[in-house]
Amino acid sequence: MPEITERAFKDPSLKRSAALLRAFLREQSNPERCYTLLARDSVAQVARHIDLPGKIVVDIGGGSGHFTEEFRRRGAQSYLFEPDLRELNARGGPVTEDAVLADGYLLPLADGVADVCFSSNVLEHVADPQTFISEMARVTRPGGLIYLSFTNWLSPWGGHECAPWHYLGADRARARYRRRTGREAKHTVGENLFPVHIGPTLRHVRGRDDVQVVTARSRYWPFFASTITRVPGFREIATWNLLLILRRRP
Repeated sequence: MPEITERAFKDPSLKRSAALLRAFLREQSNPERCYTLLARDSVAQVARHIDLPGKIVVDIGGGSGHFTEEFRRRGAQSYLFEPDLRELNARGGPVTEDAVLADGYLLPLADGVADVCFSSNVLEHVADPQTFISEMARVTRPGGLIYLSFTNWLSPWGGHECAPWHYLGADRARARYRRRTGREAKHTVGENLFPVHIGPTLRHVRGRDDVQVVTARSRYWPFFASTITRVPGFREIATWNLLLILRRRP
């Protein structure tokens, strides 16, 4: 696999968005390249706001550890907390011996221990997003950063492997997936996939007194990445994936 560097793509740019889209489309056949590229891109976004060497990073729901690996490559002390043993072992076993099987609702961490609390595409998989965000804020030190991204339900990708047929209803989308592939979909709405929307999420984080919004933008969009999140209705479809970077208030 060719070396992928954090300087490979300007963010946002058409070249970057096209490269990420190509990687996503080949996720099933080449997951290693897909998630390595996504990790390099995501950690570079964090590094714009904080010098990573020596910082403590908590990676919540980081699966088999691509993000944790990349944070460590950039000099951070990164720790992986993953609630699903299958995801943790997706590459044949945990990538780090100190990975922890833990629920993002109740992390085995003291208050304010993390310089960066990181969560990539997890929020749509939790039944209580507000409690999840509160736990991220709790373990982040005052002045520290919270990186939170999720695929909103009305995004063309909101139904995950059943997308875009989720627009016609979750049950219908699952039935179509079963007919087409001969197996059940990985995600079931109401069990491990939940409709999360941009408007309510933005109102929630902006109304909290423990965090300040540093940026709210489309994670992958090639231009006007922040602008589209300001347009009610339109943003629910066009944003694709919302990226929030928050700063923990004192």
